Amino acid sequence: MGNLQEDDDLENTVRISARRFDESPFISKIDSKNMIRGVYAGRFHAIYNGEDVLEKYWVLRKKAILFDVPEKPVEISGPDAKELLNKVLSRDISKIEEGRGYFALACSPNGGIFMDGVVFKLEENKYWYVQADGEFETWLLAHSEDLDVKITDPNSRVLQIQGPNSLKIMNLLTKGQIDEKMKYYRSGFYTIDGQKLYVSRSGFTGELGFEIYTLGEKTDHNALWDFIFEIGKKYGLEFSSTRSITIRRIEAGILGNLTDIDITMTPFEAGLGKFVDLEKKYFVGKKKLMSADKRTLLFGFKCNNFIPSAGSKIYQDDNFVGIITAGVDSPTLKCGIGFVRFLSPGDWVNKELKIIHPNKTEGFGSVVELPFFDKEKKLLLGK
Repeated sequence: MGNLQEDDDLENTVRISARRFDESPFISKIDSKNMIRGVYAGRFHAIYNGEDVLEKYWVLRKKAILFDVPEKPVEISGPDAKELLNKVLSRDISKIEEGRGYFALACSPNGGIFMDGVVFKLEENKYWYVQADGEFETWLLAHSEDLDVKITDPNSRVLQIQGPNSLKIMNLLTKGQIDEKMKYYRSGFYTIDGQKLYVSRSGFTGELGFEIYTLGEKTDHNALWDFIFEIGKKYGLEFSSTRSITIRRIEAGILGNLTDIDITMTPFEAGLGKFVDLEKKYFVGKKKLMSADKRTLLFGFKCNNFIPSAGSKIYQDDNFVGIITAGVDSPTLKCGIGFVRFLSPGDWVNKELKIIHPNKTEGFGSVVELPFFDKEKKLLLGK
């Protein structure tokens, strides 16, 4: 997930009507004259709010940050809900247990990645698919013919509490219901200050973290916000726009739908082949994926004294071989990093290649495996 922004996006702005986009129910808590909004999954979110981004990054790394994120839960319910999800998702979710989440991809008939997200089983015959950017509800409807299933919008807004202190904060928020025994991608309904909310141990920062899903009009959003900060201040909790998420999600190798991956790239090319179950009897795109090239095209790219911004071109000698999909300056690694999508498979790792920025400046960098650091995911697991 994580189709977020680079520095150039703060200048590349336009004024648009808000009529067809959903405003955050937390807007009164975060609005400011410095806010720049983005639109993601049909929802407004703050991509910048006048903060010191580097300062917020280190609060995320050392304490905890609260993010108001635009990822969108879609509810799939009814006797045939599981059948529909198994039809459109490349991962076998037939054995998913209540209170468990799976990262899962939806592919086009040609095997390209149409959507990425996390599917949760809330109860028997009731699931949420927390989608990234794109039109997933329409896709589900198009494949639901002759199935006894309902596809609805639960109007759930998502708050992420991320960082090393997030578990301590969640433990206090839930009066001990959530503790270190809650594993990654586990989830369930919890009571926070008298309000019933759905919570998962997940996020897209590469840090220890949790996501709180509101329940539409049943949730008093302002009261929830105030209570979270009342409890979280003890552990240094702060709010940030999604700017610091952008840096951490790239460092952590978390790909953004429609930014780093899209319908022209298969899960194998994106390095996400482990989320494709070719043993399943059927799913959309399986036929093409059975015979698809299983080699990866997407890697990390590290540069000293150069930030590999989106659209930068990669050259081997004088041959154009790849393009940067997203890039940032990494405070932890003290160098520029980004994702490079190669035009064809090859022995790319550890290759030193030339990079040309869209502004025509040139530099050099090396190809690396993802993620850029914490390859054993110790931060994510709270170790």
